[in-house]
Parts: sequence; structure tokens; C-alpha cells
Amino acid sequence: MVSRPTRLTPPVECIRLFDADAGLDGFIAIHSTALGPGAGGCRFWTYADTDLALADALRLAEGMSYKNALAGLPFGGAKAVLRKPAGGFDRAALFQAFGRAVEALGGLYVTAEDVGTSVADMQEVASTTRHVAGLPRADGRAGGDPSPWTAKGVFEAMQAAAHFALGRELRGLIVAVQGTGNVGADLCRRLAEAGAKLVIADPNPARRDRLAHIHGATVVDVDDIAAVDADIFAPCALGGALTAETVRAMKAKLVCGAANNQLASPEVADLLLARGVVYAPDYVVNAGGIINVSAEYLGEDEREVGARVCAIAPRVVALLDRAAREGRSPAVVADEMAEEVIAAGQRAAA
Repeated sequence: MVSRPTRLTPPVECIRLFDADAGLDGFIAIHSTALGPGAGGCRFWTYADTDLALADALRLAEGMSYKNALAGLPFGGAKAVLRKPAGGFDRAALFQAFGRAVEALGGLYVTAEDVGTSVADMQEVASTTRHVAGLPRADGRAGGDPSPWTAKGVFEAMQAAAHFALGRELRGLIVAVQGTGNVGADLCRRLAEAGAKLVIADPNPARRDRLAHIHGATVVDVDDIAAVDADIFAPCALGGALTAETVRAMKAKLVCGAANNQLASPEVADLLLARGVVYAPDYVVNAGGIINVSAEYLGEDEREVGARVCAIAPRVVALLDRAAREGRSPAVVADEMAEEVIAAGQRAAA
């Protein structure tokens, strides 16, 4: 999302997490509960200090408020960010301790997987709280790893956005994918099956090279991926991929990817617009995962997840069309639309 002042209230709550015995160190940031409990995944990552972890938690929590609002979900926005211990640690004990912290909030926050966490981690969390999703599926119910749903939503949004922005099918288009983790790898599979040509970059050589061998993708350095000769750039790693420098060097005319917080600064949205690059806002495109998490927590089935994920692509096209008609950045238009939904929820709750 665009990091700019909004009309929304400050975070509802920010909880410091620390348990030296368990190795737990981090934050739960709850940005909004206007539409329901704050929902958002648990990120487990290496942060140099707590200030960086806190900044990431606050930014990601705000993004979840916007994502959940535009996805039509009965949840506010929140995020947990945990610092990965530098030395050895008991992973099960750490996530059990995290679960106790979630339980202490009494349902104000619902957690799930995010970067660095897995279904197995969420099972440990579930041993100490019921306010968790992303658990193994059972009897056709929603659940399990949400990344395939994220990838499906991104792929379908990219198909629709390519029609809108480029007037083309994906077949024959060159897509530069930055990041080949769970979502990026699934997206690459879908793109290859659709006939797109792949250029990929990832700091993990083994993962990247395996994927390149499977799909016949061209491999480039992470530092070069945004500037390759491609039709579409798909950021699928961590945030901040779209800087003024990368946008000025970009040859792609469409940006559509799975990463959160792709814009390094608000000015980047204007630069994309000025250069004629169509930007599909990240939190609209990548909502498939939280849609699955929401459905699991609410006891819904996979058909309902599928229907909501299928609504992502037409929502993206409607947003891009409105932005084009108004001559404004899709990022700004998306933020305004989300803020309107959240503000309506605040008024209803008052």
C-alpha cells in the first residue's frame, strides 16, 4: 500500500512480545477492528533490531486493514512480527509461547502463516490458542497452507490486468518474477502452463535453479530482475521492491505480484503513473491467502474460498479502470476505496 497519512485512527493496540526462555521476541500490531477482529499472519524473520521489527509490524498491520476491507472480509487488520533468534532455539516452544500471547488478547487478533512460518508452526500455536488459522484441512473445509490461494488470485489478477493494460493474453508475454518461495513458485507454474516466458530471481540458488529447470526459465541476479526486458514485473519477495531507481530502469509496462508493501515510498506510485506503468495494487491482488484464512476461521468451505478468490480479478480491473478514467495512480484509488469501507465500519460501530 502507499505509505501516506490516512483518515484512519492510529493502531488499536501494539503488544510487545518477549519470552527469553522460549526465544520469543517481537510484536503484535492491531491496526483496525472496525470490521471485526484484527486478522493477519505471523512473520518470522531476521531483524537487526526491535525498531525494524516494530516498523514492519505496523506497516504490515495497516496493509492488512486495507486488504481485508477490499476483499469484503469481516475482519480488521493486524500482523505479528517475530524476530528469528540468532542461535539455536526450540521452535515448538517459541510458537507455543506466541500462541499464549495471542490467547491473552481474547480474540482481538487472529493469526496464521506468513513469511517464515508454516502449517506445522500454526499447529504449535493452536496448542495454546484457538485464535489461529492455517491448520491442516479437514472434510472439505477451508484450511491448510494459504499460499496456493494467494498464487491463484495473483495469477488470475495478472491475466485480467494484462488484458486491460497490454491488450494481450499471457501466452508469449515475458514475466519477470522476483522471489520463488511458496507463492512465487506456484505462480511460476501457473504462468508456464499459460504459455508465458519466465525470467526469475531468488537469493536461494537451489530453489531458483530447480524452478528454472522445471519451467525453462531464464535466471538473473536479484539486483537485475526489475530491469530485465519483460512485459510484466511480478514482485513476490519481501516489500519495497519498487523504488524510484528500479522504476526508472523498468521496461515492463505492468506490475502485478504477490509481495506486500511493494512501493518503497509514496512517490513511487506517481512515478509509475508518469512512466505509463500500470500498477495492480499488491493488497488487492494478493488477498487469496487471507480469504482462505478467514474462511477457515469462520468454518466455511473451499467453494466459498474459491468464489471470493475469483472475485479478485474483476475487482482489480474495476480499480484499474477507475484510476485510468480519473488519471490517478491505482495505488491511491485503492487506498481511498479501502478507507471508505473501514470508515463506514467505524461509523456503524460508533
